[in-house]
Amino acid sequence: MPQSVLFVCLGNICRSPLAEGVFRALVQETAQADRFFIDSAGTGAWHVGNPPDPRSVETAARHGVDISMQRARKVHPGDFTRFDTIVAMDGSNLSTLQARAGGGVAELRLLLTNPQRDVPDPYYGGPDGFETVYRLVHTGCRELLETLSR
Repeated sequence: MPQSVLFVCLGNICRSPLAEGVFRALVQETAQADRFFIDSAGTGAWHVGNPPDPRSVETAARHGVDISMQRARKVHPGDFTRFDTIVAMDGSNLSTLQARAGGGVAELRLLLTNPQRDVPDPYYGGPDGFETVYRLVHTGCRELLETLSR
């Protein structure tokens, strides 16, 4: 049975789509695609049904990752039992997830754990912020894959 991983940020148009795309690319590169079910969502519903922010799509494409077909969705209560691991992009979203988890069985964690820190929200900034987020997400996803592959 594949391990299921859900990446979560605030609106599911910047950070979590990048994380979903990067993690998917890494599992494909390491021939582990059949071992994982991967998705992303937001804690808020502002962008439900929308594609990722064009700056996220462009940044991902520069690194050979296509996230253009993703569509934003909000975290659902069933996600806490459907997914094995739910990965928050920052402490604020992690707190929101913990408050909503109820009796869910998913492991809730931050993407960046060593050192524990937030992936900054690039939405109100320029293109450099998206590149910074990509680098942080790539590092975090690589470490997450190593952890989950053990």
